[in-house]
Order: sequence, then C-alpha cells, then structure tokens
Amino acid sequence: MKKDIQLYEYLLLPGYIFMNHEPTLISTVLGSGVAVTVWDSKKEYGGMTNYLYPRAERRAEMTALYGNVAIKCLIDMFLESGSLAKNMRAQIFGGARSASVECVRVGKENIRMARVILREQRIKVVSEDVGGSLGRKIVYNNFKNEAMVYKVNVLRSGDWYPYLKRSRKT
Repeated sequence: MKKDIQLYEYLLLPGYIFMNHEPTLISTVLGSGVAVTVWDSKKEYGGMTNYLYPRAERRAEMTALYGNVAIKCLIDMFLESGSLAKNMRAQIFGGARSASVECVRVGKENIRMARVILREQRIKVVSEDVGGSLGRKIVYNNFKNEAMVYKVNVLRSGDWYPYLKRSRKT
C-alpha cells in the first residue's frame, strides 16, 4: 500500500538559503542571479540558494546575497546534517544577461562562481540551465532532485504567484 506524502511549498527569495529534510517544492525567480540546488543522493533531500552577486569582498558584505557565501553555507548545512560531499549532487540555474553591460558581467560571474565552488568542494554538477537572455522561474522538488524551468522574456510580479498575494485596488 502506498503512503501519501505531504509536499510542502517554499518561496525562496534572493539572498536566502533553504534546506528541508521533508519533501518540498522550492520555487524561485531569476534574472542575472543564480540558484544552486544541492541534493544528498543517499538521504534523498535537498536545498537551494538564490544569490545576486558573485563574491563578497568585505566582511560586512558576507551575506547570502553573494555566491561565495551562499553556496558554501548551503553545503555546510548538508555537512552539519551528516551528509558526505561524495553523495551530494548540484544543479545550477540562471545567470541571464540583459541589455545592461553590468548584468551581462554579473550573470557570467555568478555562473562561474557556482562552478568554481562546487568543483572545489568536489560536488558533482548533474545539470545546468544557465546564461542566455531569458529570466527563469524554477520549481525544484527537493525529494526527487527534479527541477522545472520556465523561461520568460520579462519577469513579472505574477511570476511569483501563488506565493505573493497581489494587492487589490479598492
């Protein structure tokens, strides 16, 4: 007899990290920012981070808005939960470019930062959907290590639906 599984939902905003041992759909929206998922293939649970900038240089900037901080924190969360790096698998999403020269540079550097840190930590990258000119909405199943990627020309407030309620005009 099959047991029903409760599937939680979580909206991951930029500069946040989320890991759950319970089955969860983690959603996020990306432009030039990057989301990295990490999954423990033995314990079968995962997490995600969404960062906007590649590297924090000053101590005061050391937050999850920066890839060099966010990715290492996510990996540390797994290690502190008893996961082994050899059992971890990663996916990388985002890093789109836009008309802005700065966004082109930031997107490329965000992607590079994810690859460098994951390689240094000896975590295998099993899939990527990066670069290009389209924004993305990601829905990640942390129980099965599956992701759906919706690509959009323009990120709209509706891309956050159903998580953020639209304000009603009275």
